[in-house]
Amino acid sequence: MKKLNSSEFRQMFLDFFKDHGHMIMPSASLIPQDDPTLLWINSGVATMKKYFDGSVVPKNHRITSSQKSIRTNDIENVGKTARHQTFFEMLGNFSVGDYFRDEAIPWAWEFLTSPDWLGLPKEKLYCTVYPKDEDSFNVWVKAGMPADHIVKLEDNFWDIGEGPCGPDTEIFYDRGQENNDVAEDDPENFPGGENARYLEIWNIVFSQYNHLPNGKYVDQPHKNIDTGMGLERVLSILQDAPTNFETDLFLPIIHATEEMTPGKKYGENKEDTTAFKIIADHVRAVSFAIADGALPSNSGRGYVLRRLIRRADLNGQRLGIKGAFLYKLVPVVGKIMESHYPEVMDQRGFIENVIQNEEERFQSTLDTGLTLLDDLIDKAKKSKDKTISGKDAFKMFDTYGFPYELTFESAQDAGLKVDKKGFDAEMAAQKERARKARGDLQSMGRQDVTLMNIKDKSVFERDTYEEPHAKLVDIVVDDKLVDKADGEHATLVFDKTPFYAERGGQVADHGKIYNQNGELVAEVTDVQHAPNDQNLHFVDLILPVEKGQEYVLKLDKERREGLRHSHSATHLLHAALRQVLGEHTHQAGSLVDPDYLRFDFTAMEPMTKRELKTVEELVNQKIWEAIQVKTTITTPEEGEKMGALALFDSKYGDKVRVVQMGDFSSEFCGGTHVDNTNQIGIFKITSESAVGAGMRRIEAVTSKKAYEYLANRSDLLDDIQEEVKATKPDNIVDKIDSLESDLHDAQKQVETLNKKINAAKAGQIFNDVKQAGDLTVIAATADVNGMNDLREVADNWKSGNKSDVLVLAAENAGKANMIIALGQKALDKGLKAGNLIKIAAPIFGGGGGGRPNMAQAGGKNPAGLNDAIKAVIDEISKN
Repeated sequence: MKKLNSSEFRQMFLDFFKDHGHMIMPSASLIPQDDPTLLWINSGVATMKKYFDGSVVPKNHRITSSQKSIRTNDIENVGKTARHQTFFEMLGNFSVGDYFRDEAIPWAWEFLTSPDWLGLPKEKLYCTVYPKDEDSFNVWVKAGMPADHIVKLEDNFWDIGEGPCGPDTEIFYDRGQENNDVAEDDPENFPGGENARYLEIWNIVFSQYNHLPNGKYVDQPHKNIDTGMGLERVLSILQDAPTNFETDLFLPIIHATEEMTPGKKYGENKEDTTAFKIIADHVRAVSFAIADGALPSNSGRGYVLRRLIRRADLNGQRLGIKGAFLYKLVPVVGKIMESHYPEVMDQRGFIENVIQNEEERFQSTLDTGLTLLDDLIDKAKKSKDKTISGKDAFKMFDTYGFPYELTFESAQDAGLKVDKKGFDAEMAAQKERARKARGDLQSMGRQDVTLMNIKDKSVFERDTYEEPHAKLVDIVVDDKLVDKADGEHATLVFDKTPFYAERGGQVADHGKIYNQNGELVAEVTDVQHAPNDQNLHFVDLILPVEKGQEYVLKLDKERREGLRHSHSATHLLHAALRQVLGEHTHQAGSLVDPDYLRFDFTAMEPMTKRELKTVEELVNQKIWEAIQVKTTITTPEEGEKMGALALFDSKYGDKVRVVQMGDFSSEFCGGTHVDNTNQIGIFKITSESAVGAGMRRIEAVTSKKAYEYLANRSDLLDDIQEEVKATKPDNIVDKIDSLESDLHDAQKQVETLNKKINAAKAGQIFNDVKQAGDLTVIAATADVNGMNDLREVADNWKSGNKSDVLVLAAENAGKANMIIALGQKALDKGLKAGNLIKIAAPIFGGGGGGRPNMAQAGGKNPAGLNDAIKAVIDEISKN
């Protein structure tokens, strides 16, 4: 067995499958793109959906990858088990309709056992298969696996509901009974059982069936192979490590954490060891997530980040670490992974700042949380069952980041219990809410065989607005290939076309199709990419069309021009944002429309007015510099050397198109662009807003639409100038300031007059003093304008010592208000204004409250005010 470090092992896996004809796919971002079923990329196959469901046919049908992944469904187990991580790497080899089990199983056996590769002892390898999958059993035996090392298990069938599914086979490594957590004669002591002896290292799924909505299973047209090998697990075998945490992926982080503690050492006791593991795991997860554009927040993946950071910080406190510390471990993570994932070191400063800010925010939250925990403990001590409720424990976890264990331990120290079942029920309810929020969507769609089988070549003619001789090579109607279409709608493929198919945020071209006689035969309403990358023209038919005939394709020129202006401006905006906000700024989505552009990007805070103005000026400056737009067809590797930005979610073929605008902007892009930046004319930002946790959106307009926007604003300014009677636009602000000052003075005069009026009304009210028991009462309905005036009258009453009790009511705009004030004599008799107002308020359809000496209420039924006053006087009389 070879002794390899993590970088060597990862590269060996990729090299093995490259030697077997596989294309190496770079790891995608942890943040899923256009996939609402996933919060995070959680496996290698999660990035292959478009290939497996047939919506895109890959350049190479054999693919291999090492995909960074995050799974957070059971964070609480991290640190307590030998293998569980939130962040991990999944090695995989994939076949998209190419090879199947006859190749996949022998290759797995070869990679694991051959001296040229891992060289694992054959006698220590076992596998499980689906009982009805005799083919896999036989292929394993033929490859070299002893028959008595193959276990048949009903669980070996991968099925997620509607969509692709099939049997799978799992490979296990025998670590020996000395590493087990169950007895040798335990019924779970077998490969595939619940034990620590047999370590699952690889899973191979034979995706050969389609699970239909009616529950039936049918053969899938194109059978696929999907495999997953946990890098950390296999590495623990290669490095003879008891758990994943003793490998070179984690130990440097653990040792760096040790140096921050007051002498604590990893492995000295169970509690501290668990804390070290949690910190090491969580800092890996948050470092990579932030590098890919996620930011801490109160919802979605941002909430997961916040929870991971807080959980790591709490465990740091357990180890005696004071204050923010997790951010100091970012460079350690970056250094370990740099050979394959340079993004953490590239963005080290930004990642450190985000984590440190979040840690420092948590310190104040932690103090509040500890105070609340003390309150919960006091409350539980007074309860009959001496138990902290599950709801309260969950609130501590959900709002303040306190793990259940911390609440449990604090309760235990105080001689109390915690309702664990109630806590689990709250947790399950939260997970269900999150699942419903994402929608009941399947993770992989069914293959569209009709579109997948279209193989005719179709060329996109980028730099023309009309193609006079486009041959119609395929017609699809109702998901069937036909030779002629004469209905309302059809989907057409031509051998060449000037129509751009929607991609990369740029919407599709529209236009018209004519026959060779000049007659209009169809209107193009949308254009999308077929699985084999042809342009699919979705059309409304006017006249019949026939396969093999030539047609004239004409774009909507004005729409195309708008798209070119918006798309090129989007590139300039992206570059300007990175220059103004920092290179950590990630594009998180875009829309290129002929009328406007939309650009989503990661950001912790809203942009300031100055930043927005600087970005806008920078884009316009580049427009006015009249920069020639240069496009280059090259390899992805050469494109990166040219400094071109590539989007994480995009998968590039052997050739890419690099769009350059001088030395200011350089990106991989297949869209349509202007020839020179001066063709954009002008760029104007119309809004900047939040669209989600840690994500902002800029909307902007260009060219004609920018002129129209600015012209409308100019008209509005003219209207304002006329309204405020300013002599010229420069005087508008001064004029408004003057009007506001005059208004403020007028309001002050009104307030003064109101006070005089209220004082006069109060004098009349105060003359009518009644007796209620041995207390004097002033009770009346006052002719005043609502609660503010009632409070003012009450203040006059208080300063004049007019009676022991004041009960004042008022009707204004169909609503009822009441205020009750008590003097010292009434208070000494035990009366409370808050209690009295609660008697009165329901009578006039309201509610209220207040202090013992003064309370107020509002309601919807003014007709009940007199009865309410009477009820208060009756209550006073009882005392």
